[in-house]
This record gives sequence, C-alpha cells and structure tokens, in this order.
Amino acid sequence: MPNSIKHPRRLMTILALVLSPVGAVAAMTTASQSEEAQLCEIKARPGAGMVRLYALVHADRHVGGTYTFHVEKSGDGGSSTINQGGDFDAIAGHTAVLSSVSLDSQGTEYEATLDVVIGDKRFSCTKTGGN
Repeated sequence: MPNSIKHPRRLMTILALVLSPVGAVAAMTTASQSEEAQLCEIKARPGAGMVRLYALVHADRHVGGTYTFHVEKSGDGGSSTINQGGDFDAIAGHTAVLSSVSLDSQGTEYEATLDVVIGDKRFSCTKTGGN
C-alpha cells in the first residue's frame, strides 16, 4: 500500500497544496471578469433619427486612468471610423461619462469598443447595433 494512503492526513495536505493555486486562479479570473463587467459600459440612446453612444466608467472607488473609444459605422451613407481617448478621473460611487458619439440611426450599423486602462489593468467593452 502506498505511503500516502497509509497516512490520510499527509494525502489531504498534499492535495490542499496542489489544488489551492487552481482555486486561487479561478477566483481571480471570476473577480476580474465581474470587475470588468461592472467597470465599463457602452450605452446606446436612440432619438430623432440618431443614436448616441456613451462610453461609461462605473466607479465604486476613486479611480483614474486612460481610455480609448473606437466606433466603426457603416451604412447607406458610407462608412466612418471615430477614435476618441484621453485621461479620466472617476469619483467613487458615480458613473463617469468618458465620451459620446452621435450616429445616424437610419440604415446604419455600428461596432463600438471602449478600452479602459487603470494602473496595470486593462478592461474592454464592446457594443454592436443598428438596422
């Protein structure tokens, strides 16, 4: 009989040491995904034949960083690419509007991407829409 089976405490200790890093990585990945989902958002507001896209950061604490808002539009009137970006400072408990873009909503499709960098972390949100 192997030594580790004779000593169940030793086996449990070995398993705990081997499996702990796996659980920690899974927890960090889940935390990072939920943090990303809560941190950035692209909101579309239609009205009067237009759609306005808002690049948002939801801050549960005071954060600052940089952002890039990239919008590609195509439709009846041709295509265009819009790039905006810069620094931002978001106050705890508030939603910061980083940028906004207005597009013709008639016969137009768009894909918008918001990239946010805070310290050494990068977050990204994407939204597509149109008719």
